Amino acid sequence: MSEKKEKNSVLFVCMGNICRSPTAEAVFRHFVSEAGLADRIETDSAGTHAYHVGEPPDRRACAAAERRGVSLAGIRARRVSDQDFERFDYILAMDEYNQSQLLDQAPDEHRSKVLLFLSFSPEDENEVPDPYYGGAAGFERVLDLVESASRGLLETCLGRRS
Repeated sequence: MSEKKEKNSVLFVCMGNICRSPTAEAVFRHFVSEAGLADRIETDSAGTHAYHVGEPPDRRACAAAERRGVSLAGIRARRVSDQDFERFDYILAMDEYNQSQLLDQAPDEHRSKVLLFLSFSPEDENEVPDPYYGGAAGFERVLDLVESASRGLLETCLGRRS
């Protein structure tokens, strides 16, 4: 997780990889692209469970993101693999439950990569709430939190914040 690396890699993780983590992937990728850093920062998302493997993101997540000019097109749900712990510099859980699941799976030498995504945000919240069983307002709140944390994460990847 060194700021001096040529390229940083970030994996966003929630439970099923159809709401929060694909939203985080798409928003962060959008910020990275706007900053002209797509060649320096790799992004992906996955779930701790295999409920939705191969499925596109939730239509409500897609609609909420589209209203903010962010596309979730092309993202398909997948489960976290053992190789992800080697491949990614940051493995960012949307909540404490999924962080715990990741820490249980992570090899000892990669446990320090597993963090809560909102640790990069100035918000007072620790977790990105799961909007799956709620209404449209939940997806908007997810976007608010993800945008905030994405700004802080981008600063960290650029070595401007520790």
